[in-house]
Amino acid sequence: MARRCQLTGKKPLSGNRVSHSNRRTRRKQLPNLQRKRIYVPELDMWVRVKLSTRALRTVTRKGLLRFLKDEGLTLKQVTG
Repeated sequence: MARRCQLTGKKPLSGNRVSHSNRRTRRKQLPNLQRKRIYVPELDMWVRVKLSTRALRTVTRKGLLRFLKDEGLTLKQVTG
């Protein structure tokens, strides 16, 4: 499974780890992903989604279907 948020598309970033002597080595910054079950009251069902914590905060505030509508996604694209 890819390390990518199913709702926002956040993925790992790459960059340099810089030591005190200014030597550079490659590093990867991973997004803070969580696997959650979210209840959708409009459909009276639970949906399992892998999403970033930032997306989780927004979904908690707006609701899943409204968040998907604002992002231009459908429930089938996210879960399927």
